[in-house]
Amino acid sequence: MNGELVVLYEDAEALVIDKPGGLPLDRPRAGGLSLEDRLDELRLGFQRAPAPVHRLDQDTSGCLLLARNPRALKRYCAAFEAKQVIKHYWGVVAGTVPDDCGTIELALSKISSERDGWRMIPARAGKAAVTHWRVIDRRDGLTLVEFRPETGRTHQIRVHAAAGLGHALLGDPVYGRAVAGGRTLLHATRIEVPRAGKPPIIAVAPLPADFIRLGVSVQ
Repeated sequence: MNGELVVLYEDAEALVIDKPGGLPLDRPRAGGLSLEDRLDELRLGFQRAPAPVHRLDQDTSGCLLLARNPRALKRYCAAFEAKQVIKHYWGVVAGTVPDDCGTIELALSKISSERDGWRMIPARAGKAAVTHWRVIDRRDGLTLVEFRPETGRTHQIRVHAAAGLGHALLGDPVYGRAVAGGRTLLHATRIEVPRAGKPPIIAVAPLPADFIRLGVSVQ
């Protein structure tokens, strides 16, 4: 995690970086490097270090939006709250998904136990969660799926893959099975943020190496 942080988009008020899989946003309780420790690297000549606008799980790689000043941070957070931000993710599903596309509507709720810790589950009384999806490639019992979440619930895509598609994301230790030396294969491939009076922020993160090694294709 000591490599260069790749900048996918930059202007006077925003950055989008290609966050490496395995890099947490916040400093772990057990210690170790986090994005928080590396924000000064992303000043890039500006007085302030940028601040993340939204969250990606530690394992999730790809497009992460950061604001360069408090006003921009407030506007971008409001855009997320208003569901104006368009996000696309690629995920490798550990199984063959028979259909080509669809929409998953499963409300989510958080549960926890002393033994297993916390996790999200589908629950009628939970918070509404909607994810659109389409199959990109099928290969060797795996399926590369593009997910477009309308809502931004915690672990939404991970739970919707497991409960909605019937197969968890490859390497997911909570909703599926961990893979030795691997991560949960979820990648934030594209983000589009509208801005009043300005062109939208649009950034695309390329397919990561661990996806490529599986032989899945986006063609």
